[in-house]
Amino acid sequence: MGNKRTNRRQIRMLLDYGKTNTQEVAAAKAGVSLRTARKYQEMGGSMSESKVRAWRTRKDDFVEVWSDVEAFLRREPELQSQTLMQWLIDRDGERFHWGQLRTLQRRISNWKATYGPDTEVIFRQVLVPGRQSQSDWTHCDELEVTIEGRPFRHMLFHFMLPYSRWETVFISNSESFENLTCGYMKAVAELGRAPGEHRTDNLTAAVNNHGNRHVFNERWECFLRHYDVTPSKNNAGQSHENGSVEKSHDLLKNALKQALKLRGSKNFYSVAEYEKFIRRILDRRNSKRQQRLAEEMSVMKPLPERDWNDPIEETTTVTAFSTIIVDQATYSVPARLIGKKLRALLYPETIRFFLNSTRTLVLEVPRLRPGQRKINYRHMVAQLARKPAAFAGYIYRDEMFPSVTFRRAYDALKAWNAKKADREYLWILHHAAMSCERDVEAALDLLLEAGQIPFLESVKDLVKTTLSDIPDVHIPAPDLCSYDQLLTYMSRAPKENT
Repeated sequence: MGNKRTNRRQIRMLLDYGKTNTQEVAAAKAGVSLRTARKYQEMGGSMSESKVRAWRTRKDDFVEVWSDVEAFLRREPELQSQTLMQWLIDRDGERFHWGQLRTLQRRISNWKATYGPDTEVIFRQVLVPGRQSQSDWTHCDELEVTIEGRPFRHMLFHFMLPYSRWETVFISNSESFENLTCGYMKAVAELGRAPGEHRTDNLTAAVNNHGNRHVFNERWECFLRHYDVTPSKNNAGQSHENGSVEKSHDLLKNALKQALKLRGSKNFYSVAEYEKFIRRILDRRNSKRQQRLAEEMSVMKPLPERDWNDPIEETTTVTAFSTIIVDQATYSVPARLIGKKLRALLYPETIRFFLNSTRTLVLEVPRLRPGQRKINYRHMVAQLARKPAAFAGYIYRDEMFPSVTFRRAYDALKAWNAKKADREYLWILHHAAMSCERDVEAALDLLLEAGQIPFLESVKDLVKTTLSDIPDVHIPAPDLCSYDQLLTYMSRAPKENT
């Protein structure tokens, strides 16, 4: 074999062939000389320390500059070998060239192993059945899938159990809160149970990022609370803490790539056909995980009777205060509904109110937490304007100021005339409800900045819209002849065979 260096693969082959063949045959099959074969077989496949040479076979190109390189590494251990190689070439291009990069890399690697800082240790965790699930998105453009010949850019929402490695995915187009909750609901519905903890990375859909502080947003906590599941997340920039699903990304996408190669085409007639293709791959992979999955299923939590986004139905009666109380939160409603029974459908983020007798939708509002209240001044202002004396002691008085500007206007009116201020302000607020709140607010700003008292008539003058402000829009009548020509063409066109 001459001076050719024997590599580890050849040594492994030599030892394997030596178990069933003579030394000569094993050496020939491994591609080494008989002398080399005899030497490695006597040493059990490795050289003793006495046989390892301690001298260099050629001159060290970096011996004269190594002290400078080492000084850089001590000051900035994160410097890369390419950066230092470029620095040496820039300093002395006649002595150094890119062909020496591999030598420099070995020297730097040996220095870091001997004198460099400690690298971060990843601590393998004990995986407990049913304790945790993980999810994340993975981009799949690299699969080069097409739908009817057109590139299909998409992501997969990937859900998995670290203990059993059971997994499922769903096609997704964004990392939104809606797709996160929808993906989780589909996953646990397919699984039939839910682990006690669910881990994500620092998704904006689940985590509010405030500088160095990363806390779960209220919507995500509320969603998982419905399933009696505790949210968890990895530290920012530490994706390995969500490592089970991260590794599963690579393994699943590799399985999809191989299946696509075997299929002979990456084109699908529809997204539904592509989903069935993915499902077959998942079923095949999960079939090998049933024993450990059974261990998890026995300790995981049962699912709630209804999905998170299924509404809760309540019936309530509108009080004489033009308010209703639903789920311990107070909402105002139009005064015409006082005394009426309303059917409330409580969704996770909204409440829809229907007139109980006709099932007509009368109001939709954002859902509040218990103890909160939402009073819309538009529901009350007409009645208050007729009874301005009730404003001073009104329990929801603060809700009658839509913005700071309206409050400043009220204070200016109080300074002008304490007795007439309530009536004047309520009619201004009524005008805002009947026209445009923003225009009224802008008019109040102008009057206050000018040092004028914001009377109703002054506000009306500023927000008045005249007929000349309305543009003259002319829409020509369509030419129906073009439709007749199209119908004639369609009637003469030959029908396709079915």
